[in-house]
Amino acid sequence: MKSFIKLAVMVMAVLAVIFVGANIILHNENKGDAGRPYRVEAERIAVKIENGEPYSLDDYSYITNVEMQENSFQGGDSDYLVKDIGGRLYRFDYSYQADNASATAYFNICFGLTAGVVLLLLVFLFIKIIRPFEKIKAYPTELAKGNLTAPIKDNKDKYFGKFLWGLDLLREKLEGQKTAELALQKQNKMMVLSLSHDIKTPLGVIELYAKALERGLYKDEQKKKDIAVRITEKCEDIRGYVDSIVKASSEDFLNLEVNNGEFYLSALIDKIKAFYTDKLDLLKIDFTVDNFSDRILCGDLERSIEVLQNIIENAVKYGDGKRISIEFSREDDCQLIHIRNSGCTLSKDELPHIFDSFRRGSNIGGNKGSGLGLYICRTLMHKMNGDIFAEINGDDMVVTAVYSVA
Repeated sequence: MKSFIKLAVMVMAVLAVIFVGANIILHNENKGDAGRPYRVEAERIAVKIENGEPYSLDDYSYITNVEMQENSFQGGDSDYLVKDIGGRLYRFDYSYQADNASATAYFNICFGLTAGVVLLLLVFLFIKIIRPFEKIKAYPTELAKGNLTAPIKDNKDKYFGKFLWGLDLLREKLEGQKTAELALQKQNKMMVLSLSHDIKTPLGVIELYAKALERGLYKDEQKKKDIAVRITEKCEDIRGYVDSIVKASSEDFLNLEVNNGEFYLSALIDKIKAFYTDKLDLLKIDFTVDNFSDRILCGDLERSIEVLQNIIENAVKYGDGKRISIEFSREDDCQLIHIRNSGCTLSKDELPHIFDSFRRGSNIGGNKGSGLGLYICRTLMHKMNGDIFAEINGDDMVVTAVYSVA
């Protein structure tokens, strides 16, 4: 937008220079001898008379008559000038109309209309193209970063309406693909856990027989002991595999990269307000952000936006749709950001498990989800050397993100 404003200012400046310059030229066109051509012709004829050379008035455009005056000058209707040639006075009659006022007026009118059309065109481009594009230019970047929760406003403008509709359709498709991917990962994890559980049951039986053989409950003692030892070794190997599977399934299976650095608290909150002010207003949810003192926080700004987005999305889904607020406090060298929503229906017994992967509370109702939102928040906060926790305060759910202050 700044580049367009600079361009508009340059165009206006060029138009102003052309207007002023042209008027100066038109105003000065008839000044001096160059602006009075009859004087030039009179001078040429005077030279010929002085040198005794013949001349013809047909060769001149402005001089109509030349007379030598003996005693006095005769009056007449034509304009004239007098020259002293060889001690004698000569009268030069001329016809010349030197009035460019009408030409100047016509030029100013035409130029004004042209300048008006140019300015209207610049205003049209600004209103219909530049300003709408300024509002949507960040959406492709947000989609690339994985911020799929913020819907794109409907725009019926014929220039950007279809583009925005297609962009929002792309956002929904990406969000659907992300949901499907998370569902597949959940399915794979549940399968691994199920297989691990199923394997442990026969392991217990094998281990029981192995101990029986080892204790000499069967004939041919040496052979049975060798078999028992081998079975026991295999059981330990299988148990090790099972433990590895269980451990792998419990660890972070999402590729969540974090670029730790420093950012201002105001930058984070401004982004969140830009995402949710209009959206929550359309949903008739009272959205407030308390006053805060700006500080430099440690972490990743983009990932922090994702954390607060996930928390607010949960507040929209599982709250009563009346009120969501962002509050702030500070403890020691930490900045606390509290997301509070009204209408909490989660039981206190479930509260310690809401950050577990694939864990969904009993208050989900008909809301779709993967059970990974708060798990991702906790993982990201830990990778940013922060923390996150939740509490039930009366009828409100409060989720708090804790950041270190730089």
